[in-house]
Amino acid sequence: MKDFSQYKKGTAAVWAGESDQHQGSPITAPIVSSVAFSYSDPDEWYLAASGQAAGHIYSRNTNPTVAVLEEKIRILEGAEAATSFATGMAAISNTLFCFLVSGKRVVSIKDTYGGTSRLFLDFLPKYQVEVTLCDTGDHASMESEIARGCDLVYLETPTNPTLKIVDITRLAAAAKKVGAIVVVDNTFATPLNQNPLALGADLVIHSATKFLCGHSDAMGGLLAGRRELVEQVFRFREIHGGSLQADPAYMIGRGMKTLDLRIERQNASAMTIARHLQGHPKIREVFYPGLPEHAGHAIAKAQMTGYGGMMSFSLDGGYELVKKFLSGLRIVHLAASLGSVSTLAGTPRTTSHVELTAEQRSRLGIPEGLIRYSVGIENAEDLLGDLDQALSLL
Repeated sequence: MKDFSQYKKGTAAVWAGESDQHQGSPITAPIVSSVAFSYSDPDEWYLAASGQAAGHIYSRNTNPTVAVLEEKIRILEGAEAATSFATGMAAISNTLFCFLVSGKRVVSIKDTYGGTSRLFLDFLPKYQVEVTLCDTGDHASMESEIARGCDLVYLETPTNPTLKIVDITRLAAAAKKVGAIVVVDNTFATPLNQNPLALGADLVIHSATKFLCGHSDAMGGLLAGRRELVEQVFRFREIHGGSLQADPAYMIGRGMKTLDLRIERQNASAMTIARHLQGHPKIREVFYPGLPEHAGHAIAKAQMTGYGGMMSFSLDGGYELVKKFLSGLRIVHLAASLGSVSTLAGTPRTTSHVELTAEQRSRLGIPEGLIRYSVGIENAEDLLGDLDQALSLL
């Protein structure tokens, strides 16, 4: 297999993991749906099964089509190894439960994705894992909590859904002093805009369902990072069973071939829309790290190459006004996902934090009137016109 680590990311997204070229070979990596893989020599079979030689045995463990996708994210994140999961939440939960057992301690932020928050608030404490959630952006407080001793530091930046920014380099340095593993959810940024491993993280997680796939038609999760840690999570997932199948792996890998083009368009459109909404009289606040007024802009500018296609904003009014506005949008799907070629919008109670109660969302600082807006690849002028006409109805 050719090494594409020396190429630009747009090239690597297309070519990494694809089969080596030879006469008559397919130019698109095929979907290998086989559950098991045959060997004529029992000794060769054993070497592959024991990991002493390359080869696939059983698709719950590894699969040729899935391996193509794993190689793409490995190259794009500059990682030593990568593995995959059936969903983004499978990637998060398998990683956390692999390293956090009774008596362990995790330090994280309050503004994580709703499913992740649910793990921290409801599930991990049941297994006697100590969970400390710090105010997002209060780096001094996080450093203090990390210094008390912990086993894992879990970060998400930009956060879902309020686009807060966390300084990965600073907190990774604090974690290293106490020997803690640093895990970063990079779903919003994508490896085109941010590479946490280069900033000191040990592992990086993606909900591949979102921007990596890009078409809202396949679900998956990815983990990349230090080989020894990825292999531990792989062995856990191998037995836990949350494996990614060949068909969605193929669709996500196909989507990743246009990732560079899509992210370039979404970065530019989101910035244009954020600036436009920032000056609108009916908008109370715009949350987008590309804006100089954003509280985390300086950190984002230092650790990101682009600010992403995700943004959120609040209207100058209550939830009834939010419903009227959302119903007035035309170029949008009101749906609980993000990162698609088509624009998606919704409120946290129906998207990112549907798993939580209103009280839990309030404690996490998420207003009920917030609108999460995932910018698609449509023409930016059309999206601006759609937003303006919906705001004119209020």
